[in-house]
Amino acid sequence: MSFNITVPATSANLGAGFDSIGIALNLYMTLTIESSDAWIFNSESEHLKDVETDERNFIYQVALKVAKRYHYDSLPPQRVVIQSDIPLARGLGSSATAIAAGIELANQLLNLNLAEDEKVLIATEIEGHPDNVAPAILGGCVIGYYDQELYTSRIPVQDVTFLTIIPNFELKTSDARKVLPESFSYSESVQASSVANVSVAAIASGDWGLLGEMMKKDRFHHPYRQSLIPHYSEVEKALSPYVYGTYISGAGPTMIAIVEQSTANQYIEQWSKEYPSLLFKPLKPVNKGLVVHS
Repeated sequence: MSFNITVPATSANLGAGFDSIGIALNLYMTLTIESSDAWIFNSESEHLKDVETDERNFIYQVALKVAKRYHYDSLPPQRVVIQSDIPLARGLGSSATAIAAGIELANQLLNLNLAEDEKVLIATEIEGHPDNVAPAILGGCVIGYYDQELYTSRIPVQDVTFLTIIPNFELKTSDARKVLPESFSYSESVQASSVANVSVAAIASGDWGLLGEMMKKDRFHHPYRQSLIPHYSEVEKALSPYVYGTYISGAGPTMIAIVEQSTANQYIEQWSKEYPSLLFKPLKPVNKGLVVHS
């Protein structure tokens, strides 16, 4: 048995959609799987060179968790080669892609025939929220709510560019969560959720200018996490006249500017020279999520 699993990167929050909105983008992780005498994980990507090569591997641990959920004690051993363009701990869903891949690995090896909504629920239970895992599996932009039960709505997205601005340092999600407030007042909650509500409407209607305005008004995480990204204010201000809006992708430290492709083409070289420590990489939304192919 030999097959491949490909999962797209994701960007979460899209401004005020904290822990609830995510979108699939055209960076990918691919697993090439074939039968073996023992579990072996190898990586052909430089930033994954330190991944565990045996059953301690995170993808295997997810797959085993799924197996036990469906009353299997083990999985037939495989050799797994991982190729990935998705940087680790940068806010582009690297852990979500691994979770999605692990679920699909178990699904294929044990012939579980899981429906997409089952995969998304399992992934959300593991991750704790649906913002990254849902678009990794479903593609497109997914708005999700999870509290023991899961509800999602998927919006196809096209004709816009997500210009990723990737720094040369990592930011762990746990550290990014430490700076967030423990609670909001009632009035603050109303204001913050109103911004998020208008953001969803803007995405659904393709009104990227309106979404950009809402990104500036986010109260859930931007005011607190900006301090963890030293260049945030300077870069956001420099790009502001040319883009619809800029936000922290996931927990950061990657920033994303939503922009027309022609504008990205015109200015990306200039911005790269002005900020040589940052990687400016234009990405496109993808409306197809995880795929299995032979």
